[in-house]
Order: sequence, then structure tokens, then C-alpha cells
Amino acid sequence: MTSAQGVPFLKGHGTENDFVIVPDPDGLLDLSPAAVARLCDRRAGIGADGILRVVRSGAHPEARAMAGDAEWFMDYRNADGSVAEMCGNGARVFARYLEHAGLAGPGDLAIATRAGVRQVHIAKEGGDITVTMGSAQLSEGADDGGVTVGVEGRTWPARKVGMGNPHAVAFVADLAEAGRLLEAPETLPATAYPDGVNVEFVVDRGPRHVALRVHERGAGETRSCGTGACAVMVAAARRDGADPRRDGVPATYTVDVPGGRLVITERTDGEIEMTGPAEIVAEGRIDSGLLL
Repeated sequence: MTSAQGVPFLKGHGTENDFVIVPDPDGLLDLSPAAVARLCDRRAGIGADGILRVVRSGAHPEARAMAGDAEWFMDYRNADGSVAEMCGNGARVFARYLEHAGLAGPGDLAIATRAGVRQVHIAKEGGDITVTMGSAQLSEGADDGGVTVGVEGRTWPARKVGMGNPHAVAFVADLAEAGRLLEAPETLPATAYPDGVNVEFVVDRGPRHVALRVHERGAGETRSCGTGACAVMVAAARRDGADPRRDGVPATYTVDVPGGRLVITERTDGEIEMTGPAEIVAEGRIDSGLLL
């Protein structure tokens, strides 16, 4: 896959959650965790919150079983090189790349991820993209039996929500209470998230309108987190007494993130849809030395 001219890449973002996109349709490129970390380094690399490797599902061992339902597999890696199950903003940017490359057009398509097949709708050329994110998995009880998150000696009860990856959602009076988020917030009990967790701090902005800050495992504080916005929407809906499966009425929330705005809907079947922008901003070639 490498050559004297380097490896092609693109740069894109969804509500300023930014990614290096590496087309690798035949699955020939071996991206080590160290190489991913170098590419995502904002001083010595290209700089990104994560890597989106674009591989045909039939060419990737983790996606072959999904090849009949989705041609393309989103091999997503966090900025530290660790593998992630799903990234909602990344899925929108992934779909935008497929459109940009002429591999998909406006309308519906399916994308394979480690969290399963996700349905995507591209409204029109350059328009917003909607991703069906799956159903949220919630623990019993509003406070999950005592899960807390802590920053600089302060603690808050948190709602444990699974969106293909783990989240801890804490409602606070002011987003500044989350501090600088240079380090991962403490989560207790330690057994609650054995593989790490994304932590969202949330404030209300109005009826069915919230804002968040997020610390993503493996990436630090990011400008946006799609799965986090979905987890926050579900946690806020339950707090507000809304449950679409029970009520038979969809619930839609506006979720502001530092990088923009997302609209999240939980349908009556429990499926969650996320709508927002996605942009390709640059193309180039990676020096092969960064991949060693």
C-alpha cells in the first residue's frame, strides 16, 4: 500500500470532531497503534481525534460477516491508537468521504462498524447526514446504583448509557464545572467501566435542548462526540420522563456541542437517529515514514 509517493489521505470533520481518512479498499495497509498515534499528533503528525480507515467489508476479517449488508467497513481508531467500536461523527464523515469519492450518492446506504451495521441517509449533495445509531443500553435505576464521575475533588451522579461504546452522563449546573478535562475524569466504582468510558457533562439550554462537554477515552476532550450526544439525549429524555418505546411517541432533542449542533431523535422502536453536518476539508499524502 505504501509507495515512494506516500499513502493518500483526506481530512474531514463533523461538528469539529476531526478525522484522518485513509482509503484502503483492499485492506492492505497495516496501521499499528503507534502509527495511528503519530498521524493524530497535532504537532508532529496530521492531527485528528481519530482515524477512519475505509475498507471493503469483504476484505476485513472483522467485517466479512456484514459484507452482504454493507459494502464498506469503518475501521475506526482513537487518537492514541486504540480500537473503538463506533463513532457517530466519524460515521457521518465516513459517508461524506464515500460521496466525495463517488462511491455513494445522496440517499440511503449502509456502513459496517464494530458495533454492527449502521444505516445512513445523505439528504442531498453537501447536505446534512443522518446516521441510525442503534438502541441505547441503560442500566436499571436513575443513578445506576451509585456510579459517579469526579473532577478536581467534585463528584456527580452519572447515568450509565451504552451506545456501542460506553458513556457516563452527568448533569451539572455549569459546563465550567468539568474543569479543563486534560485528564480523564474519575469514575466510580472502578468496575463500572473496565474498558474505559466517555464522560459527558451536560447542562440544560431549554425545553428538549441541552449542551455538553465530553472527555473521550483515548482522545481527551473533543469538540464533539456523536455517540455521546446520543447517550446524553437518552439520559435527558429519561430524566424528563420521556420513553418513546413506552409512550409510542418519538422524542427529539437538540444537542449543542462545542463544535456545533446535532439533532437526536429516539424512535418508538428504540432506534436513535443523529443528524448533523460533515465536511471534507483537505487531501494529501502521508509520508511513509509516519507509518513505520
